[in-house]
Amino acid sequence: MSDKNQKQLNIGVLLYACGHHQAAWLMPNSSVSRIGEITYYQELAQLAEKGLFDAVFFADNQSFPAKSSTDMPAFWFDPIVSLSAIAHVTTHIGLVATISSTFSNPFTASRQLLSLDHLSNGRIGWNLVTSMTDLEALNHSMEMLPDHNERYEIAAEFAKVMNRLFTSWDKKHFLHDRKNKKIINDDDINAINHHGKHFKVKGPSTTPSSPQGRPVAMQAGASSQGIALATQYADAVYSVSWNFKQAQSFREKLDQQLQLSKNNSRYIKIFPGLVTYVAETYEKAYAKKEKLDKALPVETALKQLSFFIQQDCQNWELDEPVPSLLPVEDFTGPVGRYETILEIIRDTHPTVRELLGYLNAGGGHFTLIGTPEDIVDQMEYWLLSGVADGFNLMPPVFPNSLEDFVALIVPELQKRNLYRTTYDGHTFRDHLGLEKI
Repeated sequence: MSDKNQKQLNIGVLLYACGHHQAAWLMPNSSVSRIGEITYYQELAQLAEKGLFDAVFFADNQSFPAKSSTDMPAFWFDPIVSLSAIAHVTTHIGLVATISSTFSNPFTASRQLLSLDHLSNGRIGWNLVTSMTDLEALNHSMEMLPDHNERYEIAAEFAKVMNRLFTSWDKKHFLHDRKNKKIINDDDINAINHHGKHFKVKGPSTTPSSPQGRPVAMQAGASSQGIALATQYADAVYSVSWNFKQAQSFREKLDQQLQLSKNNSRYIKIFPGLVTYVAETYEKAYAKKEKLDKALPVETALKQLSFFIQQDCQNWELDEPVPSLLPVEDFTGPVGRYETILEIIRDTHPTVRELLGYLNAGGGHFTLIGTPEDIVDQMEYWLLSGVADGFNLMPPVFPNSLEDFVALIVPELQKRNLYRTTYDGHTFRDHLGLEKI
């Protein structure tokens, strides 16, 4: 039994189509037919709130290739729209939207997030990304994405402008004073007058600062530029870690970069992705994964691997060792996932077929299979070792895997005092133990 004064985990869930396993849609009880229904996402969020989760999170992709009959229209709704609907049927759970600094206008994005933060009484967070594909760029009057360094230069300026707009004026300056005929205190509402390389914004925002001061800032980049950006602007980060070694390495990189930053006393929470298969016995839990893996066409799995490593894998021999890959220093695609694949290869020396099995759900995120006790043992170890402050849950199948987590894993976490038994605050900042800004 853990000490009652120990740290507790933060748990969020990434809502994605009918589940994070690529074969989820092929299951007999699949939710695939509902991915275009907003009530589906509302129900998943309510289930997560029943489990006292800190947040639901939507990733985003601003393109739809539709080049294959198995391409999933997973980003059916804009995250802001989905979260607006979810806000109306929940009362406590945090709501995190993904915002691309490469394609977004900081005035519009900050206004939308502030509006939703007011609507939800302070439950909003935003995940800053720079986007990954040229297909997205082609939908935004660009021939291709800006190069990696330029994207992060844009992102840093974008985040700076967003923060200034988030707090450009306070609700207390809205006087609506009929007696003295004053609607606002105009002396305390001023333009931000930002004139940068990539953005020029006069301000102030049309919307006052939120009930939590400003929305919680999340970040997910694993490159050196991404980590540097996180230390400047993020309250917490999402990470990809296959094993404890990789999670520990990421914590060390983040802490080292924090020491070089202006505010080197700051602590940033880390939430690795987590895939779970849970049941009363290990055998029953493993059978859930095995059923999904067997249903997945190899061609679909190879297509995902090709995207992750930015080369064609379709002709690779399935039962031979994985061919040599470029070192991460020479890789020009998304670094976090690529580092994870290299770590899996170093850790397990897999055949191509085995590597595909590791990537089928969550693309290489930390995966736990077993009883509630087995799974919580590992979650507790990561927390108390300091490599994770919580997890971003990536259920293989919705709603089944999320139901399993809430029914089986949450009670075991609570039994060990690793997790809340009730919401103590209301805002997303309250849940994460962050001060109002």
